[in-house]
Amino acid sequence: MIQKNFISLLCLLIVISGCSSFGARKIETVSKPIEIDIMQPDLPRPVQLTAPEWWVVSNAKITNPCRKVPNEEGKEVRPKNCAKEDTENPDWPDGYTYLDRFLDEMKEQNNGEVLFVATTIGDYKVMAEDMQELKRYIKQMGEVIIYYRNVTIKGEPAVGAAVKKNETTKD
Repeated sequence: MIQKNFISLLCLLIVISGCSSFGARKIETVSKPIEIDIMQPDLPRPVQLTAPEWWVVSNAKITNPCRKVPNEEGKEVRPKNCAKEDTENPDWPDGYTYLDRFLDEMKEQNNGEVLFVATTIGDYKVMAEDMQELKRYIKQMGEVIIYYRNVTIKGEPAVGAAVKKNETTKD
């Protein structure tokens, strides 16, 4: 029984004193930067915009000028008066307006139906201002992306995405 008490007391002494009887070891903490390789996601594809076709329609009469003819000196000049068949567009009726031409072209494009979407000058102004606001926002977001890419990419400057407009021509 004494032996049992002695072992219990010895175990209790070791538990209470812990490792302090062996001496304290000094722990030194050192801070040093670690290079982290940050994965850069691919930039989205550039924006590809297509310009819509705009029509200005009015009741103003379209001038149907005479065809150019060579004069005595060999230069091409446009006579002031000519017969209807000598005009640039002999198939146009007298008094043909921009509205008439627009309606004819719409009928041709839409299988004889007159169908188009119109807007007012005020609404067009609002749309133009909104487009400028979108361009500003996209440009500023691109600058933010470039900033963060420059901060996280070491050794090479970052480049941003460009906004390009597709040029379309009508034949």
